[in-house]
Amino acid sequence: MDTKKLRQKILDLAIHGKLVPQDPNDEPASVLLERIRAEKERLIAEGKIKRSKKATTSDTPHYENVPFEVPEGWSWCTLDDLAFYKKGPFGSSLTKSMFVPDSPLAYKVYEQKNAIQKDHTLGSYFIDENKYKELSGFKVEPNDIIVSCAGTIGETYVMPNDIREGIINQALMLIRLHLKDIQDFYLLYFDFILKAEAAKESKGTAIKNIPPFDILKSFLIPIPPLAEQGRILEEVNKLMSFVDSIDVSTKDFSSLINSAKSKILDLAIHGKLVPQDPNDEPASELLKRINPKAVSSCDNPHYGNIPDGWIMLKGKYLFDSMKSAKPTGKFFKYIDIDSIDNKRGVVTDPKVLPSNNAPSRASRYTCQGDVLFSMVRPYLRNIAIVPENDCIASTGFFVCHPIPIMTAEFCYYLMKSSYIVDGLNQFMKGDNSPSINNANITDWIYPIPPIEEQNRIVQKIKALYGTIDCITEALL
Repeated sequence: MDTKKLRQKILDLAIHGKLVPQDPNDEPASVLLERIRAEKERLIAEGKIKRSKKATTSDTPHYENVPFEVPEGWSWCTLDDLAFYKKGPFGSSLTKSMFVPDSPLAYKVYEQKNAIQKDHTLGSYFIDENKYKELSGFKVEPNDIIVSCAGTIGETYVMPNDIREGIINQALMLIRLHLKDIQDFYLLYFDFILKAEAAKESKGTAIKNIPPFDILKSFLIPIPPLAEQGRILEEVNKLMSFVDSIDVSTKDFSSLINSAKSKILDLAIHGKLVPQDPNDEPASELLKRINPKAVSSCDNPHYGNIPDGWIMLKGKYLFDSMKSAKPTGKFFKYIDIDSIDNKRGVVTDPKVLPSNNAPSRASRYTCQGDVLFSMVRPYLRNIAIVPENDCIASTGFFVCHPIPIMTAEFCYYLMKSSYIVDGLNQFMKGDNSPSINNANITDWIYPIPPIEEQNRIVQKIKALYGTIDCITEALL
């Protein structure tokens, strides 16, 4: 179930007046807007706020081309009608050189993380009294709404009563509603609807910003009667709580599914998923024909009891170091971490590069059927089978090119097992980009069943995974 779309649908119904029934006895929103307008005029008269240059009245008839029809008793207005808005000071007005150590005489500078993390206590920037008086127009008061304006845009936080006296910085916008009674409905609209509008109107590409004030203040907002706002919010909270429980259940179910698949692999590589057949040729006999010297290296104690016919073999004897020749055509296919569809275990959309850019390290050349094993956290479980020849893997992969004692598909499932992934994870080193190295993989010991049993194991895994996937699709 797509809970994100479900949340959006709930909010869509809410702001269209279709979530709860209207009550003809409710005081119309037009009366509410008159009270808001009167409060705004009082603040203007007292010099606490300035009249907008492009001010308009809030009467519904003056709003043409409204986005949609609203129920009887509702009214349209603009954001400018409802609140005072203030963006943080220009960059040159507040620089690090102006900050002072914290003290009882210092004033706090509120940052974007206060809005994003919904916590007014975060932050360690302060200014002295002189700078505070100079920037008093950016003062934060209890019940003000602060909004993150760059990068992570549109995150809102209502400042509590016990905030420390201070100002907003350049990355914040301040919203001060003329009437606090509409706060919850206003935030409902702003948080979930205006974020999309803000992103659409914003300039730039990688980093979005809150739109210019002329655009932001002109956004239309449908206002229900105050009593209906309360009913809408109550219903939204109830439904969102239900959706939250679906999210939790989905995560729990997904975790259960992953555990089930992991258990299947665990049974498989311990010889407990399918019965053994005494007629299968033992893996040691096949190994004798392929590499007689490797037979003496087979080591069981590191793994515990394994079925008859199985062997334990170090990676340096299991994975052939001889790879396919360097591509001779004009282009080669380059496989990086973005080329891996880890859910399906396949390579998708590898990059096509000119052959003169091919690396000199032959260990990165791949053959059809090789298994790519990511050596870098957090991608350790990104594993896939190479679909064709003449591909080259990025440096973050170990190319598992097993000798003919192991099939490509069994190798794939073996490398996905917790025995391999969790076992190799202990060798992770590095701070910025932790990884293992080739030696960790080649020194590890791998359980190898007879070829015939490998095929039975693979078929059983596919059948069980297919059943689980069908159940998952049906339930989600």
